[in-house]
Amino acid sequence: MIALVDLLLAPFDYQFMTRALIATLIASIVCALLSCWLVLVGWSLMGDAVSHAVLPGVVLAYILGIPFAIGAVVFGILAVGLIGAVRSTGRVKEDAAIGIVFTTLFALGLVLISITPSQTDLNHIVFGNILGASTTDIVQIAILGATVAIVLIVKRRDFTLYAFDPVHTHAIGLNPRRLGMILLGLLALTAVTALQVVGIVLVVAMLIIPGATARLLTDRFNTMLLIAPSIAAGSSVIGLYLAYYQDTSPGGMVVLTQGIAFGLVYLFGPGHGIVTTALRSASERGRTRRVS
Repeated sequence: MIALVDLLLAPFDYQFMTRALIATLIASIVCALLSCWLVLVGWSLMGDAVSHAVLPGVVLAYILGIPFAIGAVVFGILAVGLIGAVRSTGRVKEDAAIGIVFTTLFALGLVLISITPSQTDLNHIVFGNILGASTTDIVQIAILGATVAIVLIVKRRDFTLYAFDPVHTHAIGLNPRRLGMILLGLLALTAVTALQVVGIVLVVAMLIIPGATARLLTDRFNTMLLIAPSIAAGSSVIGLYLAYYQDTSPGGMVVLTQGIAFGLVYLFGPGHGIVTTALRSASERGRTRRVS
């Protein structure tokens, strides 16, 4: 028993591990909350686009000495506007427009990183550096995360109605376009929140996997809002422990743990799991034969 306690507490003898856990929990929970709406709206690809497109905004914000969130929101909105402009011609489909815009903006961000003199390694924006999180980083993550969570909670009914039925949303006097823009702004802020943890490359995983996993476990949206953050938080803790003891990438291990959780639910989930459904069907067929 004592050995087990020592095993659990040993990583937190180091302050950088404690800071990493706090930052990862905040970022993963906020990402999981937003992921519930992204999955319902069908914005998985848009989440990928915005999370990558904010990179040049973050780098420019660093160059100008302004908060990362400002640059991220500006370029997140710019990306959406460009996607709409390219798509509006009718000759380029939406998926192609998204791919063109986000890869171009992401490439611009990489170029800016390569030519920006810096005392810090800006490649951490791309790949994450959760073990290097400072107290200032945690404060920034907490402020951005709290902002996103408060807006999501306050506007949850409007966002949920928009996700299920934009036409009805407009019919009752709400503005679907405005709600969509608010969600995109929150998406940009959330991407910045998760930058320090997993970097731009893996942000989309944290924005999609928890919500998709929760969707397989329940048909009730309010329950999704509880399950998704729980899965994300559990994956964060397990992933950091595995990263510490296996000496692997913390951000990568957190996302890998989320992916494994999704795989297990996809296969063995009580309601919609493939294996569970197959076993249930086989059992019902066997029961039918015995009755007949």
